[in-house]
Formats: sequence, C-alpha cells, structure tokens
Amino acid sequence: MPELPEVETTVRGLATVLDGQVIARIAVHRAGLRRAFPVDLAQALTGARVTGLSRRAKYGLIHTDRERTLVFHLGMSGRWRIDPEDIGKHDHLVLETGAGRVLSLNDARRFGSVDLVDEATLDAWPQFAALGPEPLGEDLTPQHLAGAFKGRIAAVKLMLLDQRIVAGLGNIYVCEALFRAGIHPAREAGKVPLKALKLLVPAIRDVLEESIAAGGSTLRDYARPSGELGYFAKDFQVYGREGEPCVCGGTVERIVQGGRSTFFCARCQK
Repeated sequence: MPELPEVETTVRGLATVLDGQVIARIAVHRAGLRRAFPVDLAQALTGARVTGLSRRAKYGLIHTDRERTLVFHLGMSGRWRIDPEDIGKHDHLVLETGAGRVLSLNDARRFGSVDLVDEATLDAWPQFAALGPEPLGEDLTPQHLAGAFKGRIAAVKLMLLDQRIVAGLGNIYVCEALFRAGIHPAREAGKVPLKALKLLVPAIRDVLEESIAAGGSTLRDYARPSGELGYFAKDFQVYGREGEPCVCGGTVERIVQGGRSTFFCARCQK
C-alpha cells in the first residue's frame, strides 16, 4: 500500500504539471473505486483552475479556484500516471489540462477513492476530523505522544499506527522509526519514557524525509507519477529483513501485531 512518502511524492509530481493549470476535460471510465465517484465530478471541475496541491495523512488534495477540492486516496495499488502512452482498463479517471497534459488515476485493485469536498469544510470532513497531527508538522512532539500514550497498555507500535494519534504513519515507517529510536515495538506505550519519545519524534521525521527524497518505497505496484520507481526500500534497516543480520551484530526478528508483520532487533530495541 502506498504510504505517506509515496503520497507526498505523488503530490509533488502532480504539482509539476497541474499547479496553476486549468482542468480542460475530465473523463470517468467506471462508476467508482472503493466507493462511487462524485456524480458532479466532471461538471464541478471542468474549467476550474488548480490553485495548489497538498497532502493530509495518506490523502492527496488538488485545490481549485471553485473552492472545491478533489481528495484522492491511492488505496492498495493506485497511482497517477502523467502523459501515459495509452489509456488502459485500469485508468479509471483521466484529467486533461489546458496545456494538453494528461493525468490518469490507475488503480488495478480499485481500493482507492476520489471525493469532492468544499474547501471551507475540509478540516471537518469525516475522514479528516479525527486525524492526529502530521508526522512532519510542528504539532507532533514528544509531549503529544506522552499525553496520548499515558496509561495505555497497548503496544507502542500499534499506538503509532492509530491515525487519531499520528496521521499518516504506516507499518513500514513505524518499524523503521522504532528501530532508529531503540524502542521495542511490543513495549507498552504508557511505559515508554519521555527520553525515548524525544528520540522517536525525530526518528519518525528522518525516516519519512529520507523516503520522500528517495521517491518512496517500491512495494507491489507503486511507482511515481513519472513512472520511476521509489528506492528507499534498499535502505530498510529492519523492515522485510527477518533472519538477516542487524548492524549491531544481532538478528532481525519478525512478530505479528494487529495482523501486520513487525520487524525489529531485540538487541537494539528495548
């Protein structure tokens, strides 16, 4: 599944061809993805000018001068393609700009989504209203995590995946950040000291920023809008490396938490 760095990379790629451009044409090739496309999608945005692009958690946002924002989620395998050579059966939504650029939302598994939200009500939109702070924003602090974790016996790994605590963190990057901070993923969240959380917050930021710089991680079907692959996967220190040596000389282990694989080093992480 595309995670935060992949969505951020996608948004930045789309901005190079969409920002400031007029949406000249919209073609919808099926009724929807995980849920139906907005019935007025083409009418609402044809002729609109894109005023900016942004990201919230794992959602991409295309803002327009009509005060309506196209919000997309890439689901399990979704990706935008810029100027594709042809439009295939999995290109379910196609935008064309006044400059003649073509962008297609390709989603073979159809777990993604597309919504239209009034700009003025974005923060109150149900998918956004309960989200915690952005992991790359100033609101994610050790003190925020300490308050959210206070008295909680759930594993710290699972708490970090709770979007109400931190918005947009996914399995891969939580594993990597916990490793860098030296925190065992099964440790009770309420027992992680503030000293360790002061290491965890910059570790979260660093691993995300490094992945964004590398274009994300190439897992399953993910690729950038340009068609290039992301290369951060080659820098994983624990994720997907069960049985391999850790940099400390220990061995990377795997456990299952909340139905997801967790990778860690018992020697490095306490």
